[in-house]
Amino acid sequence: MTAPASPSAMDGPPSEAAGGGGLDRGVLAVAMVVVLGAIMSILDVTVVNVALKHLTEDLDASLEKIQWVATGYTLALATVIPVTGWASARFGTKRLYMISIGLFVIGSALAGLAWNAESLILFRVLQGLGGGMIMPAGMTILTQAAGPKRVGQVMSIVGIPMLLGPILGPILGGWLVDDVSWRWIFYINVPIGAVALVLSARILKRDEAQPAERLDFLGLLLLSPGLAALIYGLATGAAKNDFGRTDVLITAIGGAVLVVAFIAHALRPSNENPLIDLRLFRRRAVASASGTLVLFACSVFGAMLILPLYFQQVRGESAMASGLLLAPQGFGAMVTMPAGGKLTDRIGAGKVVIVGLVLSILGAAGFALQITPDASYWGIGGALFVMGLGMGMTMMPTMSAAMQTLSHAEVPRASTGLNILQQVAASIGTAFIAVVLTNQLKNEGLGGGGGGEGGGQTLPTNLPADVLQGILQKMSNAFQHTYWWSLVLLVVAFVPALLMPRHRVDPSESDAGPVEKQHVPMH
Repeated sequence: MTAPASPSAMDGPPSEAAGGGGLDRGVLAVAMVVVLGAIMSILDVTVVNVALKHLTEDLDASLEKIQWVATGYTLALATVIPVTGWASARFGTKRLYMISIGLFVIGSALAGLAWNAESLILFRVLQGLGGGMIMPAGMTILTQAAGPKRVGQVMSIVGIPMLLGPILGPILGGWLVDDVSWRWIFYINVPIGAVALVLSARILKRDEAQPAERLDFLGLLLLSPGLAALIYGLATGAAKNDFGRTDVLITAIGGAVLVVAFIAHALRPSNENPLIDLRLFRRRAVASASGTLVLFACSVFGAMLILPLYFQQVRGESAMASGLLLAPQGFGAMVTMPAGGKLTDRIGAGKVVIVGLVLSILGAAGFALQITPDASYWGIGGALFVMGLGMGMTMMPTMSAAMQTLSHAEVPRASTGLNILQQVAASIGTAFIAVVLTNQLKNEGLGGGGGGEGGGQTLPTNLPADVLQGILQKMSNAFQHTYWWSLVLLVVAFVPALLMPRHRVDPSESDAGPVEKQHVPMH
């Protein structure tokens, strides 16, 4: 439901609020607040992964137990994301965003003070409850502030931490763990979060009182545990290199059944207020963008998993060096992301995404053709740069294609749905790629590894040179084979991408019908 707009000192004329053109000072200020929150929540995942082995030593716990430091956070994310759309409408996006940042900061401070593995896991869950709401709430705030005709530009801003997090996280985490203390991978969030809270209070538009909205309890009881079980099963299967385990099958299949039950429940004609309005996905723009997003995320997040493993296992690089070697991908994304956002608003997301997919395919092909025991880092860096160019013109323009056709009141639920799709697609992609790599290593006679908890296999240092070279060649073959599968997913993503709007979307003429005209304050 739509909140009435309130006047503010930073409001522009109505045409600016709804219309095209560049982003004004008010929207850029809102974007800064949203990016601060997104940086914390996204960086935190990859930063912590680097520290897992250090945590086992300092907290005197097994790696299997410490793995719950990462898993507990992920499950908390999956549990809380579904309720974000309802909470945004019920309590207001500003209030919800500040609460989520507050929970995340409190969880971070407590995690830095953790005295054993159990306390750290508990505080990480608290972090996840806040972190899961930051991205969908932030996307809602920014999309509503900019207006539908400038969604592409603002989404490209949100996409910067989303794409750079997996690259910068290992670098930052490696430095903090090696030279400072593992506790600072959590403490570092406190000053960032404090600044984000102060700026949120000053910049974001005040929430207006709204009629109470009934929570879809049955939908929540189906979707939250369903997502948590599904993602846990996929993550555990990938970490253990075994999807035939009883616990993996029970949780993954059980989670999938609950998610399917939620879909049936949400689509019932009598359900007037579902937790996530899946009817939005019946629209061509939303459906085609969602299909493209799922396939692209499966491919890219899976690829992000195995390239650092190649650097560490085949090339013998450290975690921090591996992060630095991934930097060209981030630079590529930074080049095209601002341009991709502006082009999306001017000519339509469909044309931009097609170009992005072509570049992504070229980058993935570069990996598949180059991965050898002694491949040139310049060649791999070039492929990473091209992949980054493609990511900058694909990920956020795809999400923009869905958001541009929505009314002000529909944005919170759609933002929540898209974030859920991305989370599930990333989990499926990493699990799928891990399975392919593991099976290929077995086919090469190496007995698995590679897809595990970030460490993989450590080769003996006393092997004869010819034997070591043979093993490294077989490992490279396995990585090459796996990248061809990543390439196939990108090619298949063309199918839904071709159905996306290939012209500038006028929200008042979208397939949803007329959208109410309103002035959205730039404050």
